[in-house]
Amino acid sequence: MTAEGAHEAAHGLSQQAPVLFHLGPVPVSSAMVVSWIVTLVIIFMVRAAAGKVALVPRGMQNFFEFAIETLYETLEGIMGAHLTRRTFWFFVSLFLFILFSNWAGLIPLIGNLTVESEDGVRVGLLRAVNSDLNMPLAMATLYGILWLYWSIREIGPLGMLQHIFGVKGGLEGALKWCLMPIFFAVGLIEVISILFRQVSLPLRLYGNIFAGENLLEVMTHLGTRAHGLLLPITGLLPLPFYLLEILVGFVQALVFMLLTSVFTGMMCRHEEEAH
Repeated sequence: MTAEGAHEAAHGLSQQAPVLFHLGPVPVSSAMVVSWIVTLVIIFMVRAAAGKVALVPRGMQNFFEFAIETLYETLEGIMGAHLTRRTFWFFVSLFLFILFSNWAGLIPLIGNLTVESEDGVRVGLLRAVNSDLNMPLAMATLYGILWLYWSIREIGPLGMLQHIFGVKGGLEGALKWCLMPIFFAVGLIEVISILFRQVSLPLRLYGNIFAGENLLEVMTHLGTRAHGLLLPITGLLPLPFYLLEILVGFVQALVFMLLTSVFTGMMCRHEEEAH
């Protein structure tokens, strides 16, 4: 690789977020620092919205009431009223955290501020949370544990086995026994599908955010090579991609929440609510 090519490659993000320091045996990366900041911002905004509740909502209260009501009605249509009441706290927290994390990565300071790491290397102080695979994996793992808990609580272990391997369609008699091996094979495929969710969910989120961050990084540094009349034009190159990434950040947060709620509803929703 030429020196010029190496310079361009240096502008891309590394797949692993750099470690800034250690809290005992726990390494703290730049993505973790941003996740703490995002969490504090969400807590502050919620407290500001709920601190002085007015009969006629305004400002922050109006925004959060609209967002919460919209999300609640959406999830209620997917999972039913009973399951939504039990699980809404998780899905709304998941959506808000992913959304604000994705949008926080678009702030110009993210990725531009550098500090000296423990190894004496200059690394980025801040990095988009979901551009590091560890955070999407952690959220998917937490969801997998809660999904198992909700499933056992709502329908029990036998109900889960019946849902996965049982004969569907209300078949009875000899036809039921003839089709039982087929439904058992379908159940095995369903088990593989359930396990694969723990891979597909985080990789979808990570891939979109990581690719977007790299695209913005390249477009931002492209203007440094421009001269003369081209400089104002290349300076505007990242703007369309910033607007696109705002939409992508919202869509990915919505997709993650909707997919996890659909998976939960498919397993845990009661028959009477499903009808």
